[in-house]
Amino acid sequence: MEIIDHIPVDLSVEQVLRHLGLDKDGKYAGDIQELLEMVQSVVLPKAIYDVCYIDQKDENSVDIRGIKFTSRVLRVNLEEVQRVFPYIATCGTEVESIDVPSDDLMRKFVLDTIKQMALGNAIKHLWKHIDREHSPGKMSAMAPGSLEDWPISEQKQLFSIFGDVESLIGVKLTDSFLMLPLKSISGICFPTELTFESCQLCPRERCPGRRAAYDEKLKEKYFSG
Repeated sequence: MEIIDHIPVDLSVEQVLRHLGLDKDGKYAGDIQELLEMVQSVVLPKAIYDVCYIDQKDENSVDIRGIKFTSRVLRVNLEEVQRVFPYIATCGTEVESIDVPSDDLMRKFVLDTIKQMALGNAIKHLWKHIDREHSPGKMSAMAPGSLEDWPISEQKQLFSIFGDVESLIGVKLTDSFLMLPLKSISGICFPTELTFESCQLCPRERCPGRRAAYDEKLKEKYFSG
């Protein structure tokens, strides 16, 4: 198990504006500059991961370090895999100290966006670290709750790999299996020849987080037989 902290967050006002689809000369540029400076003065993204080996594979589940994960899609993705990298990454609790008026919806939205971008930095940093230290080759990832096939309740099993995650990197798992801080993510990285995104198996329309188009034929591949 390894904890990665001191992850740099090098964001510019231009990047945030571009992410939000706003004009750099618009009226919100000043607010974004102020919020970004506040975030960068306190933000400390963190990540934790481990190198694990698969103990057993059943038709619709895999056992990793004696912990059973039930998902047909995960099982199929790990068909030719023996080594995986469970992980949790977060924007950090420190940035939660920044507060904006509850009725200032724009500033709240911008702050939320900057936190999300800081989390994105942490994820990229983590994947580069895994690549450098373990040379897994091309990787994809799955997260509990990203598909109906792998329910969010399996966050509990994933967190159990690491023990007391809250004391390690500040991420708390609620009774409803959500993570706090909200800008946190968990999952299992695995080597793959073909890029996989859970979005490819999700028919939900107008999803703001969609990273790949729904592929009905691919879904048939996972669930046939």
